[in-house]
Amino acid sequence: MKTVRLTMAQALVRFLENQYMEVDGAQHRFVRGVFIIPGHGNVVGLGQALSQEAKHLEIYQGKNEQGMAQAAVAFAKQMKRKQICVATSSVGPGAANMVTACGTATANNIPLLVLPGDTYACRQPDPVLQQVEHTNSLATTTNDAFKAVCRYWDRVVRPEQLMSAMINAFRVLTDPANTGAVCVAMPQDVEGEAYDYPVSFFAKRVWRLERRPATEAALADAAEAIRKAKRPMMICGGGVRYSEAHAEFLHFAEAFGIPYGETQAGKSATDWLHPLNLGGVGTTGCSAANEIARKADLVIGVGTRYTDFTTASKWLFKDTCKFVNINVSEFQSLKMEAVPVVADAKEALPRLEKLLEGYQTAYKDEVKVAKEKWIDELNRLDHITFSDKKSWKPEINDANADSAKRFAQDVNAQLTQTSALGAINAMMSEGDVAIGAAGSLPGDMQRMWRPTGVDTYNMEYGYSTMGYEVAGALGVKLAIGDKHEVYSFCGDGSFNMLHGELITACQEHKKINICLFDNASFGCINNLQVGHGNVTLCTELRYRNKDGLFGNFMNIDYAKVAEAYGCKSYTVRTMEELVAAFEDAKKVKNIPVLFDIKVLPKTMTDGYSSWWRVGDTEVSERKENLAAYADLQAHLKEVRKY
Repeated sequence: MKTVRLTMAQALVRFLENQYMEVDGAQHRFVRGVFIIPGHGNVVGLGQALSQEAKHLEIYQGKNEQGMAQAAVAFAKQMKRKQICVATSSVGPGAANMVTACGTATANNIPLLVLPGDTYACRQPDPVLQQVEHTNSLATTTNDAFKAVCRYWDRVVRPEQLMSAMINAFRVLTDPANTGAVCVAMPQDVEGEAYDYPVSFFAKRVWRLERRPATEAALADAAEAIRKAKRPMMICGGGVRYSEAHAEFLHFAEAFGIPYGETQAGKSATDWLHPLNLGGVGTTGCSAANEIARKADLVIGVGTRYTDFTTASKWLFKDTCKFVNINVSEFQSLKMEAVPVVADAKEALPRLEKLLEGYQTAYKDEVKVAKEKWIDELNRLDHITFSDKKSWKPEINDANADSAKRFAQDVNAQLTQTSALGAINAMMSEGDVAIGAAGSLPGDMQRMWRPTGVDTYNMEYGYSTMGYEVAGALGVKLAIGDKHEVYSFCGDGSFNMLHGELITACQEHKKINICLFDNASFGCINNLQVGHGNVTLCTELRYRNKDGLFGNFMNIDYAKVAEAYGCKSYTVRTMEELVAAFEDAKKVKNIPVLFDIKVLPKTMTDGYSSWWRVGDTEVSERKENLAAYADLQAHLKEVRKY
């Protein structure tokens, strides 16, 4: 057997260089690049290997370990899981910073490979810098924390172990049913140790995305269930986009007149104006989808995980409603006590359609009326204004109107969140991509957003990771290139948590557009807090006074922060300023743009007959808390049990 002597790290890089993905006969490199923050756990071993062995891999310098890994997640998501980037860190805190990103990847079934440095396998210098010593087991290191958020975990303590570790890592990374984060920990001494690796280990290796076919029995069961339904509804999940079953999903819906709602991951798979597209469904859904869902007698879920936001904590669909689930994951296909069809959507839908020949739903004008009603509401949301601040009281989410009025005075804000969002949406060009993750904006966007084209909506809402928005925008930009713009929608809370990769975007000459909605608060959680009977507590960004954090709202100049990094920035307080800034920003090339948009609190969208289960308190001195608890108990009488 022909061998080549390489260090473990050199062999790792050479292996990454030669991994390919094949989808429907077309091949491409599976690993695009590596995000790295060098430290004592990876700079000498893996750093040397990247310098020597990287021929095609693009190397990006991260600014925060979580941020660079989140960028890799967004990249893989935009690439429909068909290409990835790797993230590598030092030991200890650098490694721990990537744990959150791994949770993001695994919750959303997005492939992410992280390569954290680790303490010495030989243990001779222990305890080393940044090592956490566990008296119950010296084999435990910081990297064991990855086990709870990864689909596959390994630690290479001998150089020859790399081969089985990487084969299994890529087995998971390329498996659409079980993909997510993969952690391969690298003790820093082992990175530099050599082994005579078989040359065959570095040969071009092609990982095929196999389209799992449905069994005839499963399709027959599904067809029987659907034929019994009079008012079925489909749910377009992320699996539709990842399997590229856009046309098959739409053709199926059209063939039988079945309306459908969209999850956050499934949004932009089809045209939002399609007569059967009811829009977002569930807790952050719109009136059209939720009205039809409450009356549905069968739901056909395609590529969805049925999160609590999709099902409104299992309250949205009645107990009598049946389910058929088409999913590559057996685990996901069995949810909601469904008839399972474990298969790739692109393969299964056409075959199921043939079995249903002659079937039609019993809908008359209900879908058309529900959709027209929602489009009227969209128009209203686009044009809400509050010009007279002295007498102003919000008409939406007004549980804490006094705080909102105070913000308007302290910051001199005039814009409402829904009108600003609608205006930006209207000014974007065809093919531009929107990205978001946390706060109130994902709810507003699932309801209001009108995608500019197919697969132009990149919302991370499985883990709802604050800080994904800026880092993710960089990842999306790396995926789509310069042909289209990327617009990131984030609140001031998310921006303050993590925006270091804005510097990376400057460094890489990547124009990303950060739409920072500043309401000086964690607005979504403040709504949840006061809406369930509590007083405001640490959800607003105020100066401390004699009573606590109840002074004036902080008026932070985020535009200056971005300008200091090298971005083009704008401060926006009015619709006129927003329009002017947006049009001017279109002329900007090769540098990031930040819009510091001051928006009035409490101007988000309504709930539209949805519900979300939270832990309301059973005992309280406040009658408002007790009312919220009573409402919880009332809803629990109607929820599905599993």
